[in-house]
Amino acid sequence: MKTKEQLHLPGGNSQLNYVLENVDLIDKTILVIGTGSELAVKLFLNNGASKIELIVEDYDSLLNSRLALDQIESINPKMMDFEITDFNENTFDLVYAQASISGSKRNRIIKEIKRIIKKDGILIVGEIVKLEKLVPQFVNDMFSDSDLDPLYTEDIKNYYFQRGWDVQETIDHSPKLNEYYSTNLEMLSKSLKELSDNEKSYYKKLINQISHQSKAYLKQGADKFIGFSILKAIMNDR
Repeated sequence: MKTKEQLHLPGGNSQLNYVLENVDLIDKTILVIGTGSELAVKLFLNNGASKIELIVEDYDSLLNSRLALDQIESINPKMMDFEITDFNENTFDLVYAQASISGSKRNRIIKEIKRIIKKDGILIVGEIVKLEKLVPQFVNDMFSDSDLDPLYTEDIKNYYFQRGWDVQETIDHSPKLNEYYSTNLEMLSKSLKELSDNEKSYYKKLINQISHQSKAYLKQGADKFIGFSILKAIMNDR
């Protein structure tokens, strides 16, 4: 069952629809990791999940998540470091992370997910990846500015396998990034018309980053080097 609502994250709705169409969510305990994932929480709940936790890393994201989910009493978003959570061992049947663990902390986050997921639990992760092993400096600068440490696309399966995951499937959804960066520019243009001069000054660094990265992908060739992969894996190393 696909959704017409749009998830504004790299990969768009492709990862979310993959779960809705291929994973049995009935009575599952699910952890959703990352900012902007509220639509996933709602749809997992609507499709039979028994309990869902959503964690984000910063206060602004926490406020936005609580506002977006305030009509759902059973959901209480929490702010945690993804690599050091408060959850007990063997808590979750499924962990969902979309473009939220592709940074410098990936190794520690994956280790933490292994601790809190049940044996035979399912990990659905969307990773920003490199389409070439060697990328130009301007692409490396984009990664650095966003604290990203992408894997080479052909290495992602082996990365998870070496850490005790039985990789069931990897899917390339790189073309979806075009929609993401195009939407970024549209949303930025709209926001700039509504922001005061003081607000523009306050958010100057973020505004410049969004504009620069989106134009680099859409107009300057970064699309040849930046991709997005979805991976489904089962925890069996326990």
